[in-house]
Amino acid sequence: MEVVSSDYRIKTVLGRLERIIDNENERIGKDPDFDFKVSNAHKSRCLYELTMLCRDTDPRDMAIAYVEQLHSLKKKLELNARRVEAHLNAVRAVADLLKNAVREADGDGTYSQEQFTYSEY
Repeated sequence: MEVVSSDYRIKTVLGRLERIIDNENERIGKDPDFDFKVSNAHKSRCLYELTMLCRDTDPRDMAIAYVEQLHSLKKKLELNARRVEAHLNAVRAVADLLKNAVREADGDGTYSQEQFTYSEY
């Protein structure tokens, strides 16, 4: 009975993780209200649960259904990694644009604070 219960729980957590990844892949770059922090917390929770459920399981004993589900999940995670990386690169690019705009605004011909610093030499 414990094996069936554990198998069901593993399959349930894998399904939940897959839905979280699907949701994230769908919303990254499209939904400005997407909350990465919440999504990451959900992913972390699923991974923790899987770790606890599988810690005493020999990988060779995993059911074939898990292997297929894990292969599907792996492909979705690879896509997720590319989308998250693209999002982070876009965020960096915007931050650089803002930083450069501020720097240029500071150098618009007015005096800087350093020019008014007292020096004996």
